[in-house]
Amino acid sequence: MTDHTPHEPTPKTPVVRLIPKAEARAIRHGFPWVYANELVTDRRTRNLTPGTIARLEDANRVPMGTVTVNPASKIICRMLDQDPEAMIDQAWFAARLSRALAHRARLYAEPYYRLVHAEADGLPGVIIDRFGDLAVVQPNAAWADMLINDLCAALQEVTGVSTVIMNGTGRARTLEGLDEKTDVLAGTAPEGPVPVPMNGATYMADVMGGQKTGLFFDQRPNHAFVAGLSKDARVLDMFSHVGGFGLAALASGAVSVLAVDGSGPALALAEEGGAAMNVSDRLTTRKGDAFDVLAALAEEGETFDVVVCDPPAFAPSKPALDAGLRAYERIARLAAPLVAEGGYLTLCSCSHAADLTKFRNASARGIGRGGRRGQIIHTGFAGPDHPLLPHLAESGYLKALTFRL
Repeated sequence: MTDHTPHEPTPKTPVVRLIPKAEARAIRHGFPWVYANELVTDRRTRNLTPGTIARLEDANRVPMGTVTVNPASKIICRMLDQDPEAMIDQAWFAARLSRALAHRARLYAEPYYRLVHAEADGLPGVIIDRFGDLAVVQPNAAWADMLINDLCAALQEVTGVSTVIMNGTGRARTLEGLDEKTDVLAGTAPEGPVPVPMNGATYMADVMGGQKTGLFFDQRPNHAFVAGLSKDARVLDMFSHVGGFGLAALASGAVSVLAVDGSGPALALAEEGGAAMNVSDRLTTRKGDAFDVLAALAEEGETFDVVVCDPPAFAPSKPALDAGLRAYERIARLAAPLVAEGGYLTLCSCSHAADLTKFRNASARGIGRGGRRGQIIHTGFAGPDHPLLPHLAESGYLKALTFRL
């Protein structure tokens, strides 16, 4: 029998230390990051391999927990465990994943959800979306890249999934100094898109080549809310991706849906979903730039009972905030005239830099500039499989406002 009792940090476990002015209290109370200007960065610390597991001490050398260190990132440390002697191994991953799974299993009857939402689930920089017997992992932090085999083994052990895909693409990895790569870690890659049941609709997720993990689970409650307004309605789904709002609306009895996106492959997946639901006769797709299509629809004299605009993050960072808010205002200005009298306009933002108040003000200004007046009837956020860490505003990125015009 293996004896696991000695948890003494080996001499090899590096120690990193906060500078005297660092906000140690915030970290003790749950803030998960240490910024580069809060850490003593001597030559030894600067030479640590990105992703190294270390022990964090405050300026008085009092241990604070186990962290991962990336000297190449502005977020130089991410807190993994309040226990300074924690062993970050397969068993540790399995404990975190079991806790995450227990929450999702309570929420959803079928295994289609976000299983791990990074810091909020105690796995910093790690996203895991589950599609039945398949899971897609996004290791957006160096430590998860280094320990991907332990993570994958624990994921299979806890959930029983047979296929694990690693999607290592996107801006977050670039900020960590990581290469982009997609890999099959376990099982075999699916030959085509994976069907995903959600809100009565069937979505097709391209888990190997699609955006992010292939599907956005975060909008599930907002899809459902808009679908509830869509019975017997003509619906315009702008930035529809694989048919997010549109297919849910069709499942709820929309008369027609026009799905617009700049990506031909995404629209093809929306059409495939529509075919799987037997609603192809009520679904039309149109490829084009959203701003151009909104202007063209106005010229064509088109109106809709429900209009949804769910654009990509126009303000992904603070420097992009002003330009992003102008873009949100412009979308609202162009979309508002397309809404029939007494109809509904849903505007979404996944920019964490644009908080709810700023986004709401930009949307209202745009509606006013579009010659309309509206009342807000619903404010939506990401679903409960995307928990929010109260200390980290970034984890509450998604906002959805529904106006009646």
